[in-house]
Formats: sequence, C-alpha cells, structure tokens
Amino acid sequence: MASSTKSVPADRTVLESFPASHPRGSWPAEEFAADCRREGTEARVVMDLASDSFLVISEHDTR
Repeated sequence: MASSTKSVPADRTVLESFPASHPRGSWPAEEFAADCRREGTEARVVMDLASDSFLVISEHDTR
C-alpha cells in the first residue's frame, strides 16, 4: 500500500505505509526499510501521528 500522498516534506518520498495497530508494531515497517536498504535505497521508518501509521521514507527523491 505505497503512497506518496502523505504529508511529508518535498525532499522525502513515502515508500510504504504500515498501520501502527499492527500486532507486530513497527517490525513490518522496519523489515521493509531493511529490504530497501539492501537494494540500495536509503530508507528509514518514521511515525506519522496524524494517520497513526509507520511510514518508510526515503530522504532522496525516488520518483
């Protein structure tokens, strides 16, 4: 469920969004970010309080 419509600064891209209510917490987001890093995409996980979700973002424009 990738989305680039989240409210993030222009120099960031949302690669994927995971609900904070997931039974495993942020683990799915962390695993996805780790996979991205293994593939060469700089990625990290942040919490978006407005949407109650963990976002995997890239600081570089990936469009």
